Amino acid sequence: MSANVARDLKPVDALEVQVLVDNVTDSLSTVPKGVTNEVGVLRRNGSLKVAAGEYRCCAHHGLSLIITARAGKDKHTLIFDAGPEAYTVTRNGALLKVPFADAGALVLSHGHWDHAGGLVEAVRQVVAANGGRAVECHVNPGMFVTRASLRHGGEVLLQKPVPSVRELTEAGATVVNAPEARLILDGMFYVSGEIPRVTPYERGLPGQVKRSGDGKSWEPDPLIMDERYVAAHVKGKGAVVFTACSHAGVINVLKDARNVCGDVPLWAVMGGFHLSGEKIEEIIPDTVKDMQSFGLKRIIPAHCTGWRAVHALANLYGDDVLVPSAVGRQFAFSADAIRSG
Repeated sequence: MSANVARDLKPVDALEVQVLVDNVTDSLSTVPKGVTNEVGVLRRNGSLKVAAGEYRCCAHHGLSLIITARAGKDKHTLIFDAGPEAYTVTRNGALLKVPFADAGALVLSHGHWDHAGGLVEAVRQVVAANGGRAVECHVNPGMFVTRASLRHGGEVLLQKPVPSVRELTEAGATVVNAPEARLILDGMFYVSGEIPRVTPYERGLPGQVKRSGDGKSWEPDPLIMDERYVAAHVKGKGAVVFTACSHAGVINVLKDARNVCGDVPLWAVMGGFHLSGEKIEEIIPDTVKDMQSFGLKRIIPAHCTGWRAVHALANLYGDDVLVPSAVGRQFAFSADAIRSG
């Protein structure tokens, strides 16, 4: 079914990705063609008035990407996740001059606070900027369970819940709450369905639990089956896969994307690969090795990937392929934006 949906994904001439929220700030590292550091973005849009903290973006544990696709004269902008809280959305959004009015949809990748905490504010920003028109917000029912993490010693740390359908609706969203794969924004973006778990060493998030049906006890929830990814097809190049946390396993994400995209090759992957944390870092060698099978031309680790995994990726792939994400950084995906084919 997902492959039938993805088959009609419309090729686009170019993608531009503005990192609105990420764990890391890095304006000093050199970057290749097709990538602009935060300072370059701020100087270009007139936000960097003087060298001072109030004119720089704030890093925060979470992820939010503003993805704009262009096909001929048509243009569509998608907000993929919204970081951990409203503050980062409004502060960074103002500095980066994010075109909230252009956003035609929001997609939440999974039901965790560091991706959903700023979602209501993101909806409000879009509706305020576009003159009051409702904006689609894509979620699925599995995201709304009550979740917690088991800490050392077995104590339960409750996670802040995802904003409810009612909260999102009151903020101005038209909520699309369905589990199936779909195309959105005139077929320029593919939102995945449930991601098959087929890689033996990718076992999800250890210590993740959710409320049982009785509302009183907890049950294991390491697989986080509500997670979804987004993909777009850049004409003449291939599919760009956006994976926010990869609790499904980034190899599982890429395998599913390759399966549903059929004859369209995978060209790039961007997002959190969740290769940090106790009991997860042990799979870094297998993950890094298996990524080679996809022939990716650009790998952009973000958010929860972790420095050990980034280091391992850098050792294998080098600067021609690997370009880590950072808050404020802008990425261009088009036929001429990246120097390597």
